[in-house]
This record gives sequence, C-alpha cells and structure tokens, in this order.
Amino acid sequence: MLRKIGLGGFLLVLACTPCFGQQWAKRMFKTTEHDFGAVAHGSKAEYKFVFENIYLEDVHIANAYTNCSCTSVRVENPLVKTYEQGAIVSRFNTDSFRGSRGATITVIIDRPFPAEVQLHVHGYIRGDVSVEPGSVELGAIDQGDAVDWKLSVKHVGRGDWRILEVKSSNPHISARAVETGRYYGNVSYALKIHVDAEAPAGYLNDHLLLVTNDPRGGQIPVLVEGRVLPGVTVSPATLFMGVVQPGEKATKQLVVQGKSPFRILEISCDDDSFQFHTSADQSAKRLHLVPVTFQAGAEAGKVLQVIRIKTDQGERATELTAYAIVAAAE
Repeated sequence: MLRKIGLGGFLLVLACTPCFGQQWAKRMFKTTEHDFGAVAHGSKAEYKFVFENIYLEDVHIANAYTNCSCTSVRVENPLVKTYEQGAIVSRFNTDSFRGSRGATITVIIDRPFPAEVQLHVHGYIRGDVSVEPGSVELGAIDQGDAVDWKLSVKHVGRGDWRILEVKSSNPHISARAVETGRYYGNVSYALKIHVDAEAPAGYLNDHLLLVTNDPRGGQIPVLVEGRVLPGVTVSPATLFMGVVQPGEKATKQLVVQGKSPFRILEISCDDDSFQFHTSADQSAKRLHLVPVTFQAGAEAGKVLQVIRIKTDQGERATELTAYAIVAAAE
C-alpha cells in the first residue's frame, strides 16, 4: 500500500499524527542549535542551518523569523527539490548588542504540508574587543594567485592584553598579528592574512582563531570568506537529472566555460548510466555545451556519481556531482 500511494500519502499520515506531525520537517536539518561562542564587537558572526530535502515532494520555506533582534535571519534557496539543499542563515548583530545573547528562529514550511521547525543560537558578544572590518572578505580569487589582506583588532580595558597566536582552520590560509599600539589600557593589532597560491578551487568559509592571554575568553574567531575560481568552470555545479522511471532516459545540459579558449579532452564517469554528447566541433572555445543523458536502471533509489571533465587547461580535471532518483515501479 505504501509503495502505491507514494511519498505524498506517507507524509499525509505523518502530518495527521500528533506525535510525528512536525518530525518529517525537522529530519531535514543536520542540526537545530549553534553556539557562536565569544565573538568580537563588530565581527561577522554567521551560521548556516543546512537542510536537505530527503523526500520526493518539493519543500518550500514560506518564512523564517527570530524572537530577538540580536539575531537576523534569511533563507537561502527556499524552494528545495529532492536531495537539494537550502539553508537558514542566522547572523549575530554584533554591531548593536553586547553580552550574553540567544534567539529562537522559527522556520515556517507551507509545502508539501504545513510544519514549523525551531532553531536555536546563542553566544557572547564582547564589548572590549573589536575588529574592523568585521570579516575577511576576499571575494573572487583566480586559482594560482596568492592574496594578502589586513584588518585591525582593538582591545579596551587591559594594558597587558596580548594576542599570543593566530590559528587557522585552513592549511592554505595563514595570519600573523602585529602590535601597532599600546597606551592607557588600549591595545591595537594589525592582523595580516595570507592565502597561498596552492589553495584549491572552491568556496572559502573558514575561521582564524586569535589566541589571547585573556582568562575570560582566550580565543576570538575571525571569519574568512571568498571563492577560488578555477580556469574552467561548470554550471550547474551539481547536476540533478530529475526523478526518472525505470528504463527511461533524462537529458540535461552542462555549460563549461573558461577565461580563455580551451578544448575538452575527455569527459568520464564511473557509471555507464551517464552518457555524454560532445560536439563534433573540437576547436578551442570559451564556452562548450555538453548534453548529459541518464539511463535509469531497474533498481529504485538515488544514483549519485562524479563527472570529471578534462581540458587542455592543466592536468587537474574539473569535477561535479550528478545524481538522479529512480522511481519505484508501480
């Protein structure tokens, strides 16, 4: 019976059951609570509550709001299809608030069925330590280029306050603190950040930890954001072939683009269910269109594979994830 009525009927049963009516929505979230820890005044403190649609039905986030103005919230990708991801982005308003703060974020879902999920954030906003600007915003970086950045760190209240060390969560990002002033209880540092030329392509979303001699809170996070751009990019970055009936085919298109004209040498995948149709014109171009066809097998479920595109722009292949849902046979 369950196979015949499909997932919609299954969710309807859950939605009508008091104990489980909201659980289907909560199951999509990897976590529902986050501790920002101790953060500096003026710093950018953000956390993404990532959720993944594990159902065949589309999920739509109608709204998300917070019960405290110390926290702002926004929704990334409110309409999420099967196995796609979205995020509820929470941000501590460190410019306007001080001290211990917390908030409850209520997420309103209206499709496929009404539901609410509550998320929780808390932390401590320091008034004696500030950073300017609030984070390291590197923007777009060409792969192979090294980048340097600088921001200032200030402390008020203790003349013996020191930054002892700067730790990085990313091996390609390093930083050092250089003292620039110390007078009447005010201490200032220049934080010099370096991203090396070996940083791989992809998004940078990491933290530097300022290790201090303050016994009340010895580590202060500084957010580092940016994106290292490869010579060749592929869109979409994740290819969803759709929900396909057993034995049927689905075709989607990849856009492969470079900063300069290039040739595609090879496209490969470990699963023969994915086939690629390259153009007969093999001349160097800045943009190539590559149709991808998925042939569904008899077994129902999710098919997930990595597609590798080799070009004449270097030895490293450009990779992307492709997946499809094979529907259960009636």
